[in-house]
Amino acid sequence: MDDKEKKLQDKLRFAGEKVPSMKRRSETNNYYGRHIYMVTMAVEVRRPLLGVLTGSSTVPDGQSGAPCVVPTPLGQEVIRCWELIPRFHHEVRLLAFQLMPDHLHGVLFVQEEMEEHLGQVISGFKAGCNKAYRRLVMEAEAVPLHTNSKGFSEYEVASPLPLPSECRLKREDRRHGLLFERGYNDLISKSYDMLPNLTAYLHDNPRRLAIKREHPDYFRVQFGVTVEGQTYAAIGNRFLLDSPDMKQVQLTRSLTEEQIKAKKDEFLAIAKGGTILVSPAISAGEQAVMRAVMDAHLPQIFITPWGFNKFSKPGHQFFDACAEGRLLLLAPWPHQNERIPLTRGMCLALNKMAEDIVRSKM
Repeated sequence: MDDKEKKLQDKLRFAGEKVPSMKRRSETNNYYGRHIYMVTMAVEVRRPLLGVLTGSSTVPDGQSGAPCVVPTPLGQEVIRCWELIPRFHHEVRLLAFQLMPDHLHGVLFVQEEMEEHLGQVISGFKAGCNKAYRRLVMEAEAVPLHTNSKGFSEYEVASPLPLPSECRLKREDRRHGLLFERGYNDLISKSYDMLPNLTAYLHDNPRRLAIKREHPDYFRVQFGVTVEGQTYAAIGNRFLLDSPDMKQVQLTRSLTEEQIKAKKDEFLAIAKGGTILVSPAISAGEQAVMRAVMDAHLPQIFITPWGFNKFSKPGHQFFDACAEGRLLLLAPWPHQNERIPLTRGMCLALNKMAEDIVRSKM
C-alpha cells in the first residue's frame, strides 16, 4: 500500500460509520488523480452572506431583469479566493463557478496527479475565505473570535490561501470564524462529456432559486404525508393527491417496442383528458409512459425509492415540472448515501403503493 492509498484509508476510517450525508467522499476515488469535480460548499447555518438574488424567473436569460446573484463584498472576496486556487495548485484548472446567496458551486479540473488531496485544495480555499469573513462580517458584528493559543503561522499571515490551522480550533464551537459548513459535496466526472451539463446547471442556479422563492410550497420537503397507511416524504404539488381521477401505470417487462408505443399513446390520451398517472416507473414501458407524460407537460405522481432529507430538491429533469405544479415526488423510504439496486420485493412494494394511492380515490 503506497502513501496515498494509506492516506485514503485513514480518511475513510476517520469518517466513521456511514450516515445519510451529501458530503461523504467516494470510496473508489483517491482524490489525487486526473478528474473533473463539481464541488458545492454551503455557508454555516445557510446565512445569505455571499450575494443577493435579483430579477424574475419570467425574464429570459440574457435580458435585463433576468435572475442573477449580485455578490456582497464578502462574496467578491470568495470569488477572488476561488480564482487564486491555480496559483497555489498548478495542477488545477478552473472551469466554472456560480456564487449563490448561501452557497457556491465550482467546477475544477485536476489535470494531472497532485501531491495533495483535493480536500487540502478546498481547505486552502476555505481558509482564505475565512480570513475575509472575519474581517468583513465578524468584526462588523462584534462577534468574539476563538483562536488557538499558538496564533497564526508565518505562511498564514503571508498567503491569501493559508494552510487551515483553524481546523485545529474547537470543533464544538462554530463561532470561531469559519464561513462554510464542514466538508463539501463533490460530483466526479472522468471526462469532458458531462462538462456542458455541469456548466449549464451552474448557470441555471439563479433562475432555479428565483422559481423556488416564487413557488416555495412546491419545493419544500414535507415529511409525514400519509396515504392508505403508507407514510411518504414529498416534494412538489401535494394537491395532486386530491384528484378524483387517477390511474396506475404498471406494465410488464416483456412488452415489445411496438406494444410499449401503443401503451404510451393510450396513457397519453387519458392523461390529456385530465387523469393523473401514478407510477414508480420501474419497467422500460413504465419509464417510456411517464417520460412521455413529462414531455407533454401533463401532471403525474412519481414514487421514488430514493429517499429525501430536508435539503433534497427535485432533479434537473423534474425542476420545471415542480415549478409548474404538475409533479409530485413521493419517497416511502429514508434517504440513503448510495443508490442501492432494486430488489424484486422493493419493486412489488412500490407498485403496491401506486395501486393504493389510486384506490384511495375510488
